[in-house]
Amino acid sequence: MSAPSPLLCVRGLRSHFGGPFDFEVQAGECVAIQGPSGAGKSVLLRMLADLDPHEGEAVLDGRAGSSMPAPAWRSQVVYQAAEPAWWEASAGEHFAPAQRGFVEEAMAALGLATSLLDTEIERLSTGERQRLALVRSLATQPRVLLLDEPTAALDPDSVARAESLLAARLKDGMAILIVTHSAEQARRMAHRIFRLEQGKLRTP
Repeated sequence: MSAPSPLLCVRGLRSHFGGPFDFEVQAGECVAIQGPSGAGKSVLLRMLADLDPHEGEAVLDGRAGSSMPAPAWRSQVVYQAAEPAWWEASAGEHFAPAQRGFVEEAMAALGLATSLLDTEIERLSTGERQRLALVRSLATQPRVLLLDEPTAALDPDSVARAESLLAARLKDGMAILIVTHSAEQARRMAHRIFRLEQGKLRTP
């Protein structure tokens, strides 16, 4: 029986920060990326999301990113920064009405009160903003989720809730690439772990 085709295929992806990067990610797979600060982990995720200049190609389910308009690619390959940006006054303004059911369910899973949707972003704690950013990323139903230290500001219970929510999305076929400094988190979540050093991805 032949192996399933990869959901995400990366070939020769590079910039002056590092590369070339060549790897594949299957649907339902979580890949953790670790390495020292400044190694280019965030840049790698941003190149995958077509947010930073690069050479090479990323292919989603057989379709090259270069053949798609950037917004269409970024709606399916979603990047969440370590400090996500907000462009409206409250989190609730970032969601479409059709997303409301999913948003409330995800917030409950993360231990967040729905009243936070109407709270001004600047009044939210760092941990609340980080969890709401995760809800925002998941609400778009991406095929691939690129997470940059998504639980760095969270207490252990909130980390466990976030990891449980992400595990459920993996079971639904989403692929996740997660940058994390936590070796324990990488072991809990990832099917494979890469280490990025001196511009190269290696298996520890």
